[in-house]
Amino acid sequence: MVKIPDQYKSKEEYVHALFSSIAHRYDLLNTLLSFNRDRYWRYFAVKQTGLRPGGKGLDVCCGTGKLAIEQAKVVGPAGKVVGLDFCENMLEVGKKNVARTPYRDIIEFVQGNAIDLPFPDNTFDCATIGFALRNVPDIEKTISEMMRVVRPGGKVVSLELAKPSLPVFKQLYYFYFNRLVPFLGRLGVGLEGPYSYLPNSLKSFPHQEEIRQLFAGVGLEDARYYELTGGIVAVHVGTKPEH
Repeated sequence: MVKIPDQYKSKEEYVHALFSSIAHRYDLLNTLLSFNRDRYWRYFAVKQTGLRPGGKGLDVCCGTGKLAIEQAKVVGPAGKVVGLDFCENMLEVGKKNVARTPYRDIIEFVQGNAIDLPFPDNTFDCATIGFALRNVPDIEKTISEMMRVVRPGGKVVSLELAKPSLPVFKQLYYFYFNRLVPFLGRLGVGLEGPYSYLPNSLKSFPHQEEIRQLFAGVGLEDARYYELTGGIVAVHVGTKPEH
């Protein structure tokens, strides 16, 4: 379990404070710390959604809007993408990011909670979540809510850090992730907590096979996952039943 500092009443409150503090540098540090692989990871995740031109997508815990922008590239001017996040600072950065793209009229941002999505059943063609399933207070409830708001036949897709298993590569990765990422993150944002939380949150996060089982357990069909970049991230996909 991730240790929550005493001044916070819950994991949710702690995560909100963390992401509020790093919103202004979040995108730059993600790109640097992932060696720019995060762009491909988002592209691959959206490829699994089955989105088409004119479609309607949802990105849960959308942060600074990068995955929502990737969806918008697919749905085009006839489509619609909604990005939802509970952190005002991240949404503000997201709005600025989108304003610099051709997709400003396609993407709408909503403040809300992943475990209680403010949308009717069967609203979207897909629902994605990127690098946030580790941070929600209830993983199963989040997946279930995503399934609820997706139409029958639609996809639920998660892009998340994973636990690589390749010998040698695994040891090198964990050294980088546990030792260097907190140091580089501290240099980037001038704070101790946020990038120490990152490796700690992965330690307590279920293995990718367990997440696949959670996808299947809430009722998603054909639940599967893809490991990318040596297994340091995984993309999980499930399909909402047609009936």
